[in-house]
Amino acid sequence: MSLSHALRNAPFRSFALRPLLLAAAVLAFGLAGCDDGRTAVVLYSPHGRDLLALLEETYEAEHPEIDVRWLDMGSQEVFDRIRTEKANPQADVWFGGPDTIFARGAEQNLLQPYRPAWADAVPERSRQAEELYFGAYRSMPVLVYNTTEVAAEDAPRDWDDLLDPRWTDKILIRDPLASGTMRTMFGMILARSVAETGSTDAGFEWLRRLDAQTKEYVLSPALMIEKLARGEGLVTVWDLTDILLQQDRGMPLGFTFPTSGTPVIDDSIGLVSGAAHPEAAKAFIDWVGSPEAQRLVAERVYRLPARTDLAPEELPEWARDVLDRLTPAELDWGLIGERGPEWMDEWDRTIRASSS
Repeated sequence: MSLSHALRNAPFRSFALRPLLLAAAVLAFGLAGCDDGRTAVVLYSPHGRDLLALLEETYEAEHPEIDVRWLDMGSQEVFDRIRTEKANPQADVWFGGPDTIFARGAEQNLLQPYRPAWADAVPERSRQAEELYFGAYRSMPVLVYNTTEVAAEDAPRDWDDLLDPRWTDKILIRDPLASGTMRTMFGMILARSVAETGSTDAGFEWLRRLDAQTKEYVLSPALMIEKLARGEGLVTVWDLTDILLQQDRGMPLGFTFPTSGTPVIDDSIGLVSGAAHPEAAKAFIDWVGSPEAQRLVAERVYRLPARTDLAPEELPEWARDVLDRLTPAELDWGLIGERGPEWMDEWDRTIRASSS
């Protein structure tokens, strides 16, 4: 039985218990090898079951000698776990999360260099200078609303609309400390404040006002979506990919692209330093960025390829629509990467703690 299969069929689903369950699963199943003679490739990833199960099934069908195993957790949790396991790495591939979090991993020597076969097919910005990680997909936070309770013409159109009094106690936010998506959105607000005023003061005041509007910081994306669909909140900010998947499942969710610009995240991948199965991990990384795999995830699980050499007709209609409608935000990504952890600590101490 594969680790990922065991986790998918575990009897307990509580997010609060998830770290303990994951740790127990790692120990119980032993990620160093497989009992059926296959080579394990272990992924730590925030990408979610839909994408991870799809890639596991497809890759193993093409490579029967490989057993793809994955642990699904938030972007910050992936970073924390790889850092904790640095002396005895359990993962082979760090698969997914904003490049700003990967940059912190690079600084702490959590990654080893590997230039994938598709490196030249992604923009220069998506290639880390020391070849420790590369953008595999592009992701972005959007403004999301419950379509049963909020008419499309009344939905938020830009970030500042979240501060409108009509949304007081009606906003749900994924816990920013655990989420790379929300860390990026908060980082955008603070980096814009620095660019416009030379200080983060206005940005922190904006986040303080958002906190006053927020009904709850929800621990897991799935629970946040459920609460939004039930009308326990009416508005949120979340990853476009997840919202498109939820729409497919009939969830009453709509979204808008902020008119002042959306931060487009390099959703990255890298080889874990000291990986137990480096050659198998490199082959998997090569495959993730291949045209075949990029088209597969675009068509099946709404991932926008980082490759820029795919012709528009090779992309599904939703992806062409996003590229037509999207206004990328101009941001100092280096500043966000450098100051982001400090900013989040300050937000947690001075804003969330003071309002709870």
